[in-house]
Amino acid sequence: MAAQPKTTLDVRTIPPRERHPLIFRNFDALGPQETLELVNDHDPKPLYYQLQAERGAIGWEYLESGPDVWRVRIGKQPA
Repeated sequence: MAAQPKTTLDVRTIPPRERHPLIFRNFDALGPQETLELVNDHDPKPLYYQLQAERGAIGWEYLESGPDVWRVRIGKQPA
């Protein structure tokens, strides 16, 4: 999943309760070959499980793994 991200979401300054809805809206807007890059202040692994449960197969690639910043490339998997 090496495509350039359609968008980069830096959610570090967004209130926690608003993060997942924002990420889901942006994920849902992705085309088949598009990705988004998520920047977060902690490991977003729970988001991975939530996306997988609610949206099915997803692409998930860590670009940076802390300790202060996590960057993840997220995309839709072909049906």
